[in-house]
Amino acid sequence: MNKAERTRRFIIEKSATIINKKGMAATSLSDIMEATKLTKGGIYGNFENKDEICKESFFYLTTSLANSLDRAVVQGRTAKEKLFNLIEAYKNIKTEDGGCPLLNFGTEADDTNDSIKEYVKKGIRSAQKRIFNILSDGIEDGELRADLNAKNFSVKTFAMIEGAILCSKVLETNEQMNIIMDSIKSDFESYLV
Repeated sequence: MNKAERTRRFIIEKSATIINKKGMAATSLSDIMEATKLTKGGIYGNFENKDEICKESFFYLTTSLANSLDRAVVQGRTAKEKLFNLIEAYKNIKTEDGGCPLLNFGTEADDTNDSIKEYVKKGIRSAQKRIFNILSDGIEDGELRADLNAKNFSVKTFAMIEGAILCSKVLETNEQMNIIMDSIKSDFESYLV
């Protein structure tokens, strides 16, 4: 990595959590300058505008999250272990870092930023596919009943997890997160062979 690439990476790493917490619109260039200790020229010498920093921050955050979730899944041997590991990884998303970037960026971009909205759509589909693959493999391996609708269960599970993350963040408690995660586990176990 050359110096320019290292500087871009540094700016993204320092900006990402701020943008995830405050939002794209509310994060100012001054916030980014303060976090990076760079001048306006130092930032705009590496990025065309704040939108580009927001986009790159989204990629950085979602890539980190996806890697964390994937690591949790591969540690499981069975569909149950994989799904339960995934659920635990979601429970460990740090609300002090702003919570889930798909939720945060998606909420802000849905009516205001079409390009970020498209990236969030891809992220949501990827998250749902991760769950779908666990279930499909479980059905194929004979661990789960064939009447489990993997697509519907994946969509429902993802939506419930994101809702639980929002509730945990706003209510500042994991009570509802635990209720939702236990409900997902119970629903899943009803399909075990």
